[in-house]
Amino acid sequence: MRCPYCGGLDTQVKDSRPTEDSSSIRRRRVCPDCGGRFTTFERVQLRELMVVKKSGRRVPFDRDKLMRSVQVALRKRSVEPERVERMVNGVVRQLESQTDGDIPTERIGELVMEGLKALDDVAYVRFASVYRNFREARDFNAIVGELQAEPEAAPEPAPVRKRKEPSAT
Repeated sequence: MRCPYCGGLDTQVKDSRPTEDSSSIRRRRVCPDCGGRFTTFERVQLRELMVVKKSGRRVPFDRDKLMRSVQVALRKRSVEPERVERMVNGVVRQLESQTDGDIPTERIGELVMEGLKALDDVAYVRFASVYRNFREARDFNAIVGELQAEPEAAPEPAPVRKRKEPSAT
C-alpha cells in the first residue's frame, strides 16, 4: 500500500481488526520511510460494477463517491456514522446482487433515496432535491407531502417493569 504522505511503497500493517458490522477489515499502517501513520479498509467486492451515466458513458463504480454524496445530504444532521456505513453497505450489496455489473445512475439514486428516507427525512429531501433536480418550491412541497402522507412506524412500547415484591422479614 502506497504511503499517502511520502509515496513510499513499503508500508507495514501494525494492527488489523474487523469493523463493527464485520463488513470490512480496518488496518492501521505505518510507513518506515517517513513514519507516517494511516488507516486503510479492505472490503469484499463481489464483481466489478460499472455505472452507466445518462449520456451512456460507463465509469467504474466508486463507493467513496457514494459515501461522500450521502454525507453531504446528512451534513449537520445527528445520524450515527455506523448507521450511515450500514446503509451504504446495504446499497452496495443490493447493487452487486441485483445487477449483471452495469448499473444505471437512476438505480443508484433510487436506492440511496430509500436508504436516506429510513435514516433521516431532512437528508432524504436534500438528496432528492439534487437528484430529481428541483426547480421550484412546489417541488419541495410535493416531496414533503409524500413524507407526511406515509404512515409513520408505530413507536415501540415502553418495556414493562416488574415490580419488586416486598420481602417478608
